[in-house]
Amino acid sequence: MQRTLRLLAIVAGLCATTEAFAQKYPVRPVKIMVGFSAGGPVDVVARIVADRLSNKLGQAFVVENRAGANGMIAAEGVARAERDGYTMLACNSSTITLNKTLFRDIRYDPEKDFAPLTTVVSAPLVLVVNPENPKTANIKTVADLVAAAKGAPGALAYGSGGNGNLAHLAMELLSQKAGVRMIHVPYRGGAASEVGILAQEVLAVFDPLSAVPLVKAGKLRALAVSSAERLPALPDVPTVAEAGYPGFDISFWVGFFMPKATPAPTLDMLHREIVAAANDPVLRERLETQGVVSVLSPAEYAAKIAKETRELAEVVAAANIKAE
Repeated sequence: MQRTLRLLAIVAGLCATTEAFAQKYPVRPVKIMVGFSAGGPVDVVARIVADRLSNKLGQAFVVENRAGANGMIAAEGVARAERDGYTMLACNSSTITLNKTLFRDIRYDPEKDFAPLTTVVSAPLVLVVNPENPKTANIKTVADLVAAAKGAPGALAYGSGGNGNLAHLAMELLSQKAGVRMIHVPYRGGAASEVGILAQEVLAVFDPLSAVPLVKAGKLRALAVSSAERLPALPDVPTVAEAGYPGFDISFWVGFFMPKATPAPTLDMLHREIVAAANDPVLRERLETQGVVSVLSPAEYAAKIAKETRELAEVVAAANIKAE
């Protein structure tokens, strides 16, 4: 009996300590490390969320930009940080799902080093052609594009924002599923690849959401979107899965992580507050400038990462893609 009482006392003490920790956190500023330059999608989302957390939790959440190496510099910094809840990572999908496959010198393990909190926005890619290009004037569906590629094996050129870029992998995945060969033309960034298709240098591109105004203006023709669900801004454009390739689902997302072994109450609190920020109508409107607002539980987020990492690694291996 006495032993049981002692155990109950210990458990009660641990619970009280955990609750006290949760109530006190944070007691000093929290750093949010961003592996990309100011003004980009990850930075914009991080600053919107940081302002909300600062106001709600009574301590400053400070964004620190450590750009470089496709987000690896910031990610490594967070992976090596103290597990005390005062260093957070805001990053895109490539930092977590692609870098481990593409780069040999990566010095962090996304699964072992990070505790996922949630995604905040998800931005599908839009498969587009130029309707003013005589070579694509009659390509109006994914089936038309595949037929054109099959009719001229290895001759149809497509653009992307760079070797190993998510747009590159999306087109390679479509090529693999459709059984076609196309020529990859890597540009220096998504904006440059968009210029390339408008200039009729390439015939197709998986474009970021910046393509939407060009599609609505008739400058580009959207064949499909890369996500599992249709894009609200282009409700009449089917998904690639709907166009005949089930399971196709590639999106650029922005999410948050803490170092592994950060206290569970801190992880729970931060998850709740970030989800609340994403669901706030005022903040949601600002976040939607960067993509579709999308939040997940930590378990759902971990499962999503595992699935995407596995699938993208298969695409990289099959296409023999090497990082630039």
